[in-house]
Amino acid sequence: MTLLDAREYDSGKERKRRKQIIVAIVSLLIVAGLAWWFRYWPEERVVGKFFDALQRQDYNTAYGIWMRDPDWRQHPERYPKYPFGDFYRDWGPGGEWGIIKTQKVFGASTCPGGGSGVVVDVVVNDRAEHAQVWFEKSDKTLSFPPCELVFR
Repeated sequence: MTLLDAREYDSGKERKRRKQIIVAIVSLLIVAGLAWWFRYWPEERVVGKFFDALQRQDYNTAYGIWMRDPDWRQHPERYPKYPFGDFYRDWGPGGEWGIIKTQKVFGASTCPGGGSGVVVDVVVNDRAEHAQVWFEKSDKTLSFPPCELVFR
């Protein structure tokens, strides 16, 4: 095949190729958008389970989620920094949020300046003030957030 024997231009084949490229780019943008939209989904799910346990008034399970140790009752001495009594005082019926009747995870974000975790915002009992919980990514434990964020 020489230069003078080049194939004839096929507009149908070129149109099909262009459509394939456009579909690939659009698909990639959709996947990237979904990945960004659900980037905090695992953290929100764990905090949702924590608040579900609080709503059921199952404080033992909630503490197990908080410490990421469902068998914490076998060795409570491992958690001297935040023992169950303090946890119950903070999250139990006499705590800041009282008895939790309704709860909904509202959003999640990182603190300004970065950090190793995520702040998850939860609407509790339809109050204007939201509960915020820090999800530490390194050990998957919960704690109180190092910063306070405003979610709209």
